[in-house]
Amino acid sequence: MATWNLDTTKHHVLICNGSSCNRFGAEEVTQAIRSEIANQELDPYIHTTRTRCNGRCHDKCVVISYPDGIWYKDVKPQDSQELINSLKKDQPFVEKISHTFCEEGFQRTEGTVKGISKEKETVIKVSKKL
Repeated sequence: MATWNLDTTKHHVLICNGSSCNRFGAEEVTQAIRSEIANQELDPYIHTTRTRCNGRCHDKCVVISYPDGIWYKDVKPQDSQELINSLKKDQPFVEKISHTFCEEGFQRTEGTVKGISKEKETVIKVSKKL
């Protein structure tokens, strides 16, 4: 197992590889993003991590960029160059943003599905157990 030196890392890109995203090409998205990072020789600055489900299955394939706190939706392999270029320039890939984290919390981009409330899910699960 590798232990990466993250001293020069500016962006951490989380790539959902949950079941819904995988059915819609998450592996191809992962490989395309990693290839683009390598092609632009940005490995010291952009670190990627494959995740399991990030809970936004409707937005598949989901990619999240930190420390920006930007969640991207509907990412395809052909978007990898523009995504990596946007990170390199420290500018968001506006066309694919679903949510942006700010002081007030997450701000949903117009046209992005709101989703179900976590509170309702928790209440339903707890009441079923009782």
